[in-house]
Amino acid sequence: MNQSIKNKIIQVCNKKIESKGEQVGLSFYAFFSNKNDNPELLMEVAQWWIMTHRLDHFEKAVKIKQLIEAMD
Repeated sequence: MNQSIKNKIIQVCNKKIESKGEQVGLSFYAFFSNKNDNPELLMEVAQWWIMTHRLDHFEKAVKIKQLIEAMD
């Protein structure tokens, strides 16, 4: 994943955690607008989420943030 989407994921996770608490869950769709304007990137994140990490549809934002930060 490129640094831009990693930064976006961390930003979204931080915002959700800040507003709803550490137990908040989200899906990988949370990182994209409702438009399908970048299907390649959407599929890359879906691959990482579903195939690489075998995550459930909804996961804790804290967990996702930790996984992304561990990639650096």
